[in-house]
This record gives sequence, structure tokens and C-alpha cells, in this order.
Amino acid sequence: MSLKKAYIERVSDEELKRKMSASGALLIRGMKACGKTQSAKQFAASMVSFDQNEQVSLLMETAPQRLLLGDAPHLIDEWQEYPKIWNYVRHEVDLRNKTAQFILTGSSKPEERMV
Repeated sequence: MSLKKAYIERVSDEELKRKMSASGALLIRGMKACGKTQSAKQFAASMVSFDQNEQVSLLMETAPQRLLLGDAPHLIDEWQEYPKIWNYVRHEVDLRNKTAQFILTGSSKPEERMV
């Protein structure tokens, strides 16, 4: 018996395909645990999780371009943990001049307010 859950297609999947075919990078953002990463994984050929990989902080300081390595589309999950990656992705998209190079997923965080 497999412990891996089967993916249930979402209405948004067709929209993701359409947008990936028209741009070098795609940003998917929304509330935590709404299925962004699972949807993105259906299209990604490689992936790095910024919130689960301890090497990310070191690479961001020393060699951020290495975080962009991987088969395209390359999924960068929880990119907002290291917002500086945005410019590296943007420049890499310009350099490659191809569609469907990156998928970035990010959770929106409610603002903390002082009470």
C-alpha cells in the first residue's frame, strides 16, 4: 500500500499551464496549506524548498545562482523566506530567454500587529 496521496486535479491547473507557456517564471502565492506546492509539483522538473533546506541560507550568502540550478521548470518553494532570490530569478529568465523556467511558490503571511 502506497503512503503517497494521489494528486487531485484543480481548476487552476489549466491556468498554470497557460501562464507557464507564456512567461519565463510563474509566481503562485496564497494562504498556507492551500495546495500551491502540490499544484506546482505537477509541472516542476526540479525543486528546492527554501523553508526546509538548511543549505539555502548559506547559498544565499555565498552563491545564490546555485539555487537556480535544476531542470526546468525549477520550483522554488517558499521563496519569500529569502526575497533576494527574486532578482536572481528575474535576471536568469532574461538570460535564458525561454518560457517555463521557474515556478515560485510563496505563502502570504498576515501582518503582526502590536496590541
